[in-house]
Amino acid sequence: MLAPLTSQQSHHDGRASVYDQSWMEQLAHANYGLIQTSASTVEAGGIAFERQLGVHSDDHLPGLTKMAEAIREGGALSAVQLHHAGHRAKPEVGGIPAPASSNTLKGIRAITTEEVERIRDSFIAAAKRAQLAGFDGISVHGAFGWILSEFLSPNLNDRKDKYGGSLENRARFTIEVIEGIRLDCGPDFQIGWRLSIERYGLLLEELREITAHIFDRELIDYLDLALWDSAQVVREGSFQGKTMLSVFTELPRKGVRLGAAGKIMSAQRAGELLDEGCDFVLVARAAILQRDFPLQVKANPMYDSPQLPVLADYLRKGGLSERFIDTMRGWQTFVKAGSL
Repeated sequence: MLAPLTSQQSHHDGRASVYDQSWMEQLAHANYGLIQTSASTVEAGGIAFERQLGVHSDDHLPGLTKMAEAIREGGALSAVQLHHAGHRAKPEVGGIPAPASSNTLKGIRAITTEEVERIRDSFIAAAKRAQLAGFDGISVHGAFGWILSEFLSPNLNDRKDKYGGSLENRARFTIEVIEGIRLDCGPDFQIGWRLSIERYGLLLEELREITAHIFDRELIDYLDLALWDSAQVVREGSFQGKTMLSVFTELPRKGVRLGAAGKIMSAQRAGELLDEGCDFVLVARAAILQRDFPLQVKANPMYDSPQLPVLADYLRKGGLSERFIDTMRGWQTFVKAGSL
């Protein structure tokens, strides 16, 4: 599967650009099982990146529809990743920080209960919009300290309302978003959930508990476990010495599928993750380096990605837009310094 990749090549108002469309077309015929869009804003104020793709307005529908058509023509399933930056929203690009706690950002109060419910409904409305555009599903972005991840964190969420306090309350925002999407979009619309378990005060034991609950109720169709490194080992706590991945693959998952991302750069590593209990793997860097990574793996069980960093011209010749290349310059050790 293709992991969601923020490329910052959309129009400033969130409409998909010709560069977004070209990127989808390049990927569509590369034999991915599922292609996800970049993080797409569910509200204009939830923006975290300049030129971020949007799904918060009907003005976004024409571009999203073309992207969905390109993916479908290539034979893959498609999903829009739904995103709200929460306290990490960037005012310089129109973002309105929406922290769970009044202690997170100096001088900015926590959003009210009513504002949480409004953002919840914006996620649901954005999912319906993705469905109208022809996508097979959505992926709820619950990772990296963005708003849903933020509410799960006891460090970033000290609320006294129904969305704070106990784990059940801190997970309520995420659960209500997922349940609302299922209700509005129906049983055949795919729902994914992207989860990270590092930084931002997140607790592994808690996230395992809430994931077990979501698996047991089959609230989602798939879990996208976003790891910094898919081979990471837990360093402390009750799961010390186990791989982070195994903490989740050991859970009964009923009809839910589980995949992982995190430095999957070779055919061998992809195969190892399937052996370790994943139903699928998600590639990011490897897909940027080589659009048709799945075809390369299929043709060569010893395939390995080019070594990083690479020249900008290598990415350019592969079909990446200048906007996308500029974004990749911001990733540590991806584009060789000084290359034009």
